[in-house]
Amino acid sequence: MSTNTANQALAHGRFIRGSASKVRRVLDQIRGRSYREALIMLEFMPYRSTGPITKVLRSAVANAEHNMGLDPASLVISQAWADMGPSLKRFRPRAQGRAYAIKKQTCHISIAVAPYT
Repeated sequence: MSTNTANQALAHGRFIRGSASKVRRVLDQIRGRSYREALIMLEFMPYRSTGPITKVLRSAVANAEHNMGLDPASLVISQAWADMGPSLKRFRPRAQGRAYAIKKQTCHISIAVAPYT
């Protein structure tokens, strides 16, 4: 991640159901691409995590447009990352009175957009 955040608009999606590793494989595909190109790619990818990623991306672009007065057509995804969130701990009954622990993972998605230079 770069440290120059003066001309970047940032958006976070927190406590998204799904593992961070599965979200990262989608974020790796759209990082560095233009906003329009990324939306087209997300629309046709077969992964479940593209829905929340699209929402966070649209939020980042809306922040750039509203707060900084930037044109959405000139924006590129400068940074995109996913961190692990807390796991929801559930138990499944098993044979002979035992219990099997299930961890339902969550993640935090962060996307930064910046004008193309």
